[in-house]
Amino acid sequence: MKKIEIYKRLYSDYSKKFIYKISLSAFFAILVAASTSAIAWLLDPAIKKIFIEKDQSLIFIIPLAIITAFSVKGIALYFAKVIMIGVAEEIKKILQSQMIKALIRADTQLIDQKHSGKFISNLTYDVSHITNLLSSAVLNLFKDSLTLIGLLIVMFFQNWKLSLIAIIMIPLASIAAKTLGKRMGKIVTEAQEKSGFLNAYLIELFKNHRLIKVFQKETYEGKKADEHLEQLKSKNKKINIVLVRMSPIMETLTGIMIAILIFYSGKLILKNEIDINNFFSFLAAMMLAYQPVRSLSSLNIVLNQGLSAAARILPIIDTKNKIIDQENATEVKIINGSINFTNVNFKYDKNEKDVLKNININISGGKMTSLVGHSGSGKSTILNLIPRLYDIGSGDISIDDQSIYNLKIESLRSKISLVSQDTTLFDDTIKNNIGYAKYNASDEDIIKASKYSYSHEFIEKLPNKYETIIGENGIRLSGGQKQRLSIARAMLKKSPIILLDEATSSLDAETESKIQDALKILTKNKTTIVIAHRLSTVLNSDQIYIIDSGNVVANGKHDELLNNSELYKNFYDKQIQKR
Repeated sequence: MKKIEIYKRLYSDYSKKFIYKISLSAFFAILVAASTSAIAWLLDPAIKKIFIEKDQSLIFIIPLAIITAFSVKGIALYFAKVIMIGVAEEIKKILQSQMIKALIRADTQLIDQKHSGKFISNLTYDVSHITNLLSSAVLNLFKDSLTLIGLLIVMFFQNWKLSLIAIIMIPLASIAAKTLGKRMGKIVTEAQEKSGFLNAYLIELFKNHRLIKVFQKETYEGKKADEHLEQLKSKNKKINIVLVRMSPIMETLTGIMIAILIFYSGKLILKNEIDINNFFSFLAAMMLAYQPVRSLSSLNIVLNQGLSAAARILPIIDTKNKIIDQENATEVKIINGSINFTNVNFKYDKNEKDVLKNININISGGKMTSLVGHSGSGKSTILNLIPRLYDIGSGDISIDDQSIYNLKIESLRSKISLVSQDTTLFDDTIKNNIGYAKYNASDEDIIKASKYSYSHEFIEKLPNKYETIIGENGIRLSGGQKQRLSIARAMLKKSPIILLDEATSSLDAETESKIQDALKILTKNKTTIVIAHRLSTVLNSDQIYIIDSGNVVANGKHDELLNNSELYKNFYDKQIQKR
């Protein structure tokens, strides 16, 4: 996106919503500018009347006026900043909300392409730069510009010759700021990337902390963490160094200007072309102008930081999903729940090879169909295509002769439940984790689902029973307990189509037996598609498909495949007969 497009977008979508508050802040900024200019102007009559002419009548009035001017400036600046702080937080919330909702609704493929830590960095690091641009930068631009204009008026009123010399500093400072601003944009982008890498690393670190301890990798991970922190430190250090580079530049320019002005004004005073009171008023105005000039000169840096961040954030917010409802999409009508794959081809990326090749599968409604094959053969991909987590490249998938691409996605997914080996649970209560499948599910329904899934027995033994907080992804529960909660959640949904992806893998015999009993209840008279490495779980399937390298190489019942499929027979011999 071009800079002007980003500016327009930020104004129309965010700042414009708070134009009244921004205008009120601008009003207080005008008071700041006026009072600052008044302070400089008041030095003229103060020196002339009190110190030169010794006029006792103004000895109280002028100091009181100066106090008033400073007070007005301080109070006005307070309100101007408080209002913009509120605006900044509102805009920050809107940006973060839009991004989170965009990510929630985003296609699975988009989320898979980028580590979650980098999205978190966008939500924190980048959003802060954008809100800084839209709030403090806007206020400073308005406040400092007006203040500078007011002080320039005072300076020209006192002596136009000295003023012409003084304003040379402004374009010099602007040139320096523009150069530093360009440099800043590049460094901020690099820092954001490093921040994203650090967040991604931290998520991996917390997720795998047990593995780290078992393999005694604390020292290794500590060094790795230091590497990430060192890289981020280096970038942040560069950012701050660029920011403070303005100080020596501005101090030097100011020193040169003051020296020249003192030299030139001394000559003017000797020639009686300027009075001492005019000079001090002028000098005060110029010294007060130092702060707004410095602020405005560094504003370009803030703008580049915000623009760089917006260039990363806005495309995420604007992401258009590829998996969407067709124009005349309809509600799904489940008759018996039969699912058919017809000449389906699929690849995750257009530059990659096909993961699935000419897949033809007929899944009978109300029956159990199993997919068997080596890891990476394409079984899980087939499962993911049914709820349209991904869309096929060619071919068709239908449910009861209704192409899923002509159905409303929400309607389609409402008829499907998934239980996988990678059980997903939230850091919430057991009750809320089970109830996640059905909004406003009653306690009675949740307990019923728990009993059917053989979860109720272990839940009742927990200190807070159904109100027990289970930790991140159910860390406080065993693998079997988490799996049973996942089954309870699927039971509560009461979907006619059940997808089971390695639902009983890596469990002990007793736990697996309980989960198998729970699955029998879950899948009774439901269209069920099962992926399992353990053939013992699929022997009684109504239909078994053998998947190899993205192809269907055989299908039939267990006895048929033993005779007709060498691949299936090898699986069987290794797992069953050698027990």
